[in-house]
Amino acid sequence: MDTDTIKKEENTNALSAPTPPSSLALVEAKTQGLLLRMFADPYLLEKDERADLVEQLRECVAARPTVSELRVLLGMALCVNLDAQAAIEEFSEGVRLAPHSFIAHLKIGELWMRLRVCEQAQEHTRRAALLAQNAVQSELARRQAASIRTMMREGVERGGYKSPWLWVARLRTLWRRGRGEASVALDVT
Repeated sequence: MDTDTIKKEENTNALSAPTPPSSLALVEAKTQGLLLRMFADPYLLEKDERADLVEQLRECVAARPTVSELRVLLGMALCVNLDAQAAIEEFSEGVRLAPHSFIAHLKIGELWMRLRVCEQAQEHTRRAALLAQNAVQSELARRQAASIRTMMREGVERGGYKSPWLWVARLRTLWRRGRGEASVALDVT
């Protein structure tokens, strides 16, 4: 084999975990087409196409509830459809069904990162990095972990930005409140 053929084989298997070859065969051709469009650019899908994709993937999951990869695909489609809570549930179930799945941990880590829940994002991304089986997977996990570290360093977590000067404003509020209560106490006695 020449080096180009080897590189092509590595690239086509870069994100695949050791899964049965039939797991994606469970998805209909129409659904596969929508998935390919979603992977190419999620903004290409119209609202009704996103809803169709979610519905078709829900049917696939209902038919095969123990296939982790289908739950991950459904979670990704739910993210594109802006249904984060349902996506969390599907990703969590995917991780529960396949605790050694790189893509399940990476995707739930990405969702937690986007929701700014950095500690959970960091934990799932760390697990994904440990489960990485090739250089592409390692690089994806490394980049996601770097983004999470940057968010944590800059204070971009759930609850918004917390300025280091926030405590000064709180002390000022307490001081004003304390002065107001003291003057009221003096007037009463």
